[in-house]
Amino acid sequence: MSAIAPPATADTAPPTPDYSEYKLVPARHPWRWVGTVLVAAGVAAIAWSLVTNPRWEWGVVAQWFTAQSVVNGLVETLKLTAISGVLGFVLGFVLALMRLSASPLLVSVSWTFSWIFRSTPLLVQLLLWYNLGYLYEKISLGIPFTDVRFFEAQTTTLISQFAAAVLGLTLNQAAYSAEIIRGGILSVDQGQLEAASALGIPAWQRNTRIVLPQAMRAILPNAFNEIIGLVKGTSIVYVLAYSELFYTVQVIYNRTQQVLPLLLVATLWYVVITSVLSVFQYYIERHFSKGAVRNLPLTPLQKARKFFATHVAASPTKDAR
Repeated sequence: MSAIAPPATADTAPPTPDYSEYKLVPARHPWRWVGTVLVAAGVAAIAWSLVTNPRWEWGVVAQWFTAQSVVNGLVETLKLTAISGVLGFVLGFVLALMRLSASPLLVSVSWTFSWIFRSTPLLVQLLLWYNLGYLYEKISLGIPFTDVRFFEAQTTTLISQFAAAVLGLTLNQAAYSAEIIRGGILSVDQGQLEAASALGIPAWQRNTRIVLPQAMRAILPNAFNEIIGLVKGTSIVYVLAYSELFYTVQVIYNRTQQVLPLLLVATLWYVVITSVLSVFQYYIERHFSKGAVRNLPLTPLQKARKFFATHVAASPTKDAR
C-alpha cells in the first residue's frame, strides 16, 4: 500500500528561485547595424555630392526660390489643386453613390464616366477641353429640342486656359475618386448596416454616422495619394501656356539658360507642398483610426516629449548613484 504525500503547506512549499544573480543581456542584431552603416554611408555620399558639386548652382536656386514670379506660379498651382481637388472629390462622391445605387441607368452612366476618363491621358483631355470651341462655336442653356435659350455665349470666351485646366483636372480626378470612395464604402461590413436597419436608424444616419466614418479609414490613404498626384499633375497644364509653377520655371530658364537650377526650384516647392499634405494625412488618418485601435499611436511631438522625459529625467538619478 503506497503512502500518500501530505499536501504542501506554507512551511513545506518549495523556495522561490532567486533571479537577482542573473544578468540581463540585450539581444544583438549585427546585420541590422551593418545595414544601418551601409545606408548611412550612401546617404552621406549623396549629401556630399549635392553640397560639393558646383553644377547644382545652389546660389541660383536660392536666388529664384522666393522670386515673385515663382511665388505667383506657386499660388496658381495651389489654386488649381484646391479647386480641382474639391470639385473632383465632390463629383466622385456623387458618381460613387450612383455606382452603388439600384438604378441600372445611374450605374451605367457612372461606370461609363469612369471608363472614359480613366482610359484617356490627362494631356489629351486638357487639349480637348481647350479646343472645344473648334467643335462647338457656342455654348447655350435652354430647353432641349426647342429654340428656347436662357443663356448663350461663345465657347472660346467661356473656356479660357484656367477653365480648361480646372475642367480637365476635375473630371479626371472625379473618375479616380469615384472608385476610391466606392471601394471604401464597400469595405464596411454589411452586417453593420443590417443591424442599424433592424434598430430603426434612418438610412441617412446609417450612411453618415456608421458607414462613412469607417469607410474613411480605407478612403483616406488613397485619397491623399490622389491629391499629391494632383499637385504634381498640375505641371502638365504647361501645354495650355497657363502660368502655374512649372510653366513659370520654364519661361525663366528659357530666358536665362539656367535649366537645372530652375528645375530644382520647382522640385523643392513640390516637395514642400507634398510634405505638408503628408503631415495633414498623418493627423487626419490618426483621427479616423479611433474606432479601430484601442490606443492611438503617439504623434512625433509626443514621442519627442516622451523621449526627453524618460532620458533627461533619468540622468540625475544615475549621477546621484
